[in-house]
Amino acid sequence: MGLEPVLAKELTQLGANDVQIGRRMVSFTGDKEMMYRANFQLHTAIKILKPIHRFKAHSADDVYEEIKKLDWTEYLGDDKTFAVDSVVFSEEFRHSKFVSYKVKDAIVDQLRERTGKRPNISVANPDLRLHIHVAEDQCTLCLDSSGESLHRRGYRQESVEAPINEVLAAGIILMTGWQGETDFIDPMCGSGTFLIEAALIARNMAPGLFRKEYAFEKWADFDADLFDSIYNDESQEREFNHHIYGYDIDFKAVNTARLNVKAAGLSDCITVEQQDFKDFQQPNDKAIIVTNPPYGERISTPNLLETYRMIGERLKHQFMGGDAWILSYREECFEQIGLKPSIKIPLYNGSLECELRKYQLFDGKMKQFRSEGGTVKTEEEKRQMAQTHRFKKEREFKQRLTEQEENEDADIRSFTFHRHEFKEESGKRKEERGKRREESGKWIEERGERKSRFSKDSGKSGFSGKTKKPGKFNDSQNRGGHERFDRSGGKRNKKFNRDED
Repeated sequence: MGLEPVLAKELTQLGANDVQIGRRMVSFTGDKEMMYRANFQLHTAIKILKPIHRFKAHSADDVYEEIKKLDWTEYLGDDKTFAVDSVVFSEEFRHSKFVSYKVKDAIVDQLRERTGKRPNISVANPDLRLHIHVAEDQCTLCLDSSGESLHRRGYRQESVEAPINEVLAAGIILMTGWQGETDFIDPMCGSGTFLIEAALIARNMAPGLFRKEYAFEKWADFDADLFDSIYNDESQEREFNHHIYGYDIDFKAVNTARLNVKAAGLSDCITVEQQDFKDFQQPNDKAIIVTNPPYGERISTPNLLETYRMIGERLKHQFMGGDAWILSYREECFEQIGLKPSIKIPLYNGSLECELRKYQLFDGKMKQFRSEGGTVKTEEEKRQMAQTHRFKKEREFKQRLTEQEENEDADIRSFTFHRHEFKEESGKRKEERGKRREESGKWIEERGERKSRFSKDSGKSGFSGKTKKPGKFNDSQNRGGHERFDRSGGKRNKKFNRDED
């Protein structure tokens, strides 16, 4: 949520038609080539879904009957496997998996009646992936043309704790308007996601270059020659005459980032060094900073507020004439930076309702800066700021987190946070929590009694109560090395020969 306008702009530039922004989605029309290019070239898409049937359903039986109307022999041949994914917002259908089961049953029953054979389900690697979206009684059945989420580019060899999603990183960079006209710096680079996504944008390289496969490659109408021509087309790539720098205080993160940069074949334009942000010095050349500091949620850090004070101090004294974009979560952290942001853009990082803030660093006063032709907000940035109505202005982050945890089974897409509703329900929740604490206390007491009896019994039988620790899993057995870069052994090896050199 928050990247829809960025994705819409990408699609328009790609040549898609009828581009329309929705809630956490963007719709468009196009031919087979456009579908291939959307999967291969878009930086901010998670899935490309192709609608094949829209209908109304007021019950599970309606879903079953509508799915059976399609001729599934057109999509599933002999010995082919399939899987069904679903997203449901409906009073009638309370569980998404139930809808998936009805779709699966309808397909299996039809094919068994027509061919006498039952198709198999394969969750891990099916030949056909289906997606059904239900909003009240409106249902849309789609073919999933992407397969594995498009944020899984394929270049990430190793990771660090809580890495930023590749699609979110690319979306943030595109929001800044940076296209490679200056140096790029991430002073807290972690595993190097911002660095690699910045290099792909600067060189106009397709993020799908490193993918091993797409779901549409298993479709009956797959045009291998067309996709090969798209994959090997370098005509839109461009030179990048500046440089990208990444720094991190953690040497393990530095090594991880270097490994990922090398895997992406971008070592010539990205440099990663170990350095604490407090030692950051004014760059020799004009640059932009884009970074994602720790929030104190998934990554703990000592003296969190002091870290943000240090960030503000470094920017103020060692980044004159540059723009810094910072993604963070807590208002109190932003306050410690001590600088006035020129723009605030709400974004979700996973389930956390964050903000992307831009800081313009210049000498003198704002009035003088503007009189000399300086621009605080571009027209595009003003438009982005207009999106803030989609997020509650008075955010209380801990309340959001608590409310989400109490609804673990809910999809984050279904959340609408209304302050008045929170107040009305808070009393009920406090009462329920009190009951749970009371029940929990009784359970703990009973468990203690059982544990005491068990200890006595085990002592009599000679049982020590200790178990053998499982052997350490060898991660390299499943990792597959660099095989993920070997797509088909055919025409599409061209790009990877360049990267391997």
